[in-house]
Amino acid sequence: MIRKIADILAEKRPTFSFEVFPPKTPKGMRNLFKTIEKLAELEPDYISVTYGAGGSTSKSTLDIIRKIQERFGLTCMHHFTLVNQTIDELTGHIREMLDAGVRNVLALRGDPPPEMGDEFHKVDGGIEYCYELIDLVKKIGPDSFSIAAAGFPEGHVDCPSKDLDSRYLKTKLDHGAAFVVTQLFFENEIYSEYLERTEAVGAVAPVIPGLLPIIDYNRLLKFCDVCGASIPQKVHDIFKPMADDKELTVKTGTEFAIDQAKDLLERGAPGIHFYCLNKVEPVRTIWKALKGM
Repeated sequence: MIRKIADILAEKRPTFSFEVFPPKTPKGMRNLFKTIEKLAELEPDYISVTYGAGGSTSKSTLDIIRKIQERFGLTCMHHFTLVNQTIDELTGHIREMLDAGVRNVLALRGDPPPEMGDEFHKVDGGIEYCYELIDLVKKIGPDSFSIAAAGFPEGHVDCPSKDLDSRYLKTKLDHGAAFVVTQLFFENEIYSEYLERTEAVGAVAPVIPGLLPIIDYNRLLKFCDVCGASIPQKVHDIFKPMADDKELTVKTGTEFAIDQAKDLLERGAPGIHFYCLNKVEPVRTIWKALKGM
């Protein structure tokens, strides 16, 4: 039975979950399910599957979730963006999610596809804000979905202030989001400050930190430049000198992630959401180190 994540969070702490993305090739898809098979052995509380810019991987995302839930009996969370889609198109996809047995959605505005340029633009017949997408999901599937919102401990890259970002989060919670999954970060003080800032405006819900193990320093620089997450000096100091040593980077990155996750759980985080980049390691090693806590 596929469960709602909000119900899991109400019964269990901490939760452990993994995020994967739709591959672009048949070989990549085969490799993904080999990864899922190994991750399933860890009995994660759920697996989330991302959704390409402008809904570009909508069919793949839904197909992957359907197969994961049917083959492995694992609860999944469907990333769902509003960008570049009309209300009719969004409505159709919500109905498809219902038919496929999806019960968990991460509602997002989303990044514009390359043809739209760098800035978000509302399309004719579409919607503009994430809370409107939450409203639509709840309208089409009343009581059928557990809805998550994205959290940005450093503030969303397009938001002019952290305080305004906190108020936006409250709006999403007020409209029906039940829990929050954050963007990656590397300093846990940022997470604690985020909780204080959001709680101060009444945005109170389980906030699950997203954790990205560092396995490639140069790729990390590019990834964070795109998503807007900052890289603290201590990360540069540790990983830049070993940038050309893959084995040492993975070993050190695994240890760094274990320490970060342990500290987050000690700070009261309700779970850890691993951005595993469609790989089993090092998240399996990290997960095993945390299970005894």
